[in-house]
Amino acid sequence: VEDHGISFLVRRVDSLARKEQARQQRKQSKPKAKDGEFNPFLPYEQELFVTDLSSTHLVLLNKFNVVDHHLLMVTREFEDQESLLTQADFEALAMTLGEIDGLAFYNGGRVAGASQRHRHLQLVPLPMVAGEAQLPVTVVLEALTDSGRVEQLSGFPFVHGAVSLGGLDWTKPDAEVLYELYQELLGLRDEGGAYNLLVTRRWMLLVARRMEEFEGVSVNSLGFAGSMFVRDEVQLERLKAIGPMAILKAVAAGY
Repeated sequence: VEDHGISFLVRRVDSLARKEQARQQRKQSKPKAKDGEFNPFLPYEQELFVTDLSSTHLVLLNKFNVVDHHLLMVTREFEDQESLLTQADFEALAMTLGEIDGLAFYNGGRVAGASQRHRHLQLVPLPMVAGEAQLPVTVVLEALTDSGRVEQLSGFPFVHGAVSLGGLDWTKPDAEVLYELYQELLGLRDEGGAYNLLVTRRWMLLVARRMEEFEGVSVNSLGFAGSMFVRDEVQLERLKAIGPMAILKAVAAGY
């Protein structure tokens, strides 16, 4: 769906409905998080295990994946998805993104599209579509300079910050540098506010959030990469009528 110079990728994904159904069926049978909500990662399903990353994190396959090889970087012990990321989280992110050229992302709270309270970052390999080397929003992020400073881009009509990572060596990525940039980006949102974080080998982007959905269309971090998901044809037509950028502007914090 073309909008504001961006070729948004929109998928109709049956797994969205399956995910919600499974959550309702299993919420009584799994160990619970601190607020009493069921926890799908304690214990995790052995068939989904990929590898141990560190003493604090492991990698699982996403059971309800939206693209092939959709990975989760999960904390071994329960940590709340609403709380801020730590340097250990960025060490896990750096190790995974150093191995796989992809898009790593974090839905910082329910308002930002998080479906589980247990801390988990995600990664989808690039390209997301065969023959499409870049993410749809690359056309906007190409305006980033190599200054290493946080910038606001005219192509995004909502509260955000972006920074180039072009100088980072991904054969031995520096998690401390990534963590420091993340902390700087957090200053763009209201204290305690929800946000989406997107990281590739080339840039880092943080978007402040105010709503989880607009007109029934839910948005998580992938929306701000230019990849959106609908449940059915009715939602698809609604998205086309409203426009993807208008939906992103509605769910993000405004200037």
